[in-house]
Amino acid sequence: AAQAVADVSAVSPLVTAYACTSGSFVGGAAGEEALVAAMMAAGAPAALTTSGALLEALRHMGISRIATATPYTADLTVGLTTYLAEAGMEVTAATGLGLISDIWTVPYDVTAQLVRDTDNDHAEAVFISCTNMPTYDAIAQLEAELHKPVLTANQVTMWRALNLIGRKAVGPGQQLMER
Repeated sequence: AAQAVADVSAVSPLVTAYACTSGSFVGGAAGEEALVAAMMAAGAPAALTTSGALLEALRHMGISRIATATPYTADLTVGLTTYLAEAGMEVTAATGLGLISDIWTVPYDVTAQLVRDTDNDHAEAVFISCTNMPTYDAIAQLEAELHKPVLTANQVTMWRALNLIGRKAVGPGQQLMER
């Protein structure tokens, strides 16, 4: 993480994001905090991780119960549940596709069905994990269908990054962007 900050410092970014959900939750809360600390120590003016951005988004929206849809294998999906539980979030359901590669090839309709299958009445929101998963164009449609927030890894990362530099993220039909 520190080397990556040094590598991008030539363009003077206002914020640096560690944009990998699983890479930022596998070490638990302490591991996520260490990533941010390493980026800050390496000279990032502001820093975040995708997993930390998810927690910020959930707190911002007053959400404590969430269902998670992942492309991951069972062990990584459990790791996300553990990370969220450590932060005081209740995971009401967690479903994974069992993938270890080619995540970017998952079609929108497969992702949308995964979200539908994972959602339940106890979840206040659904989170689609993994910054490698194409999700952006599915958010508004799924929110309208499910009548609850649908958060995604790339969405919360960009929302938090813009928030840290005093800018507002926009996304038509996305409840996170409207609050």
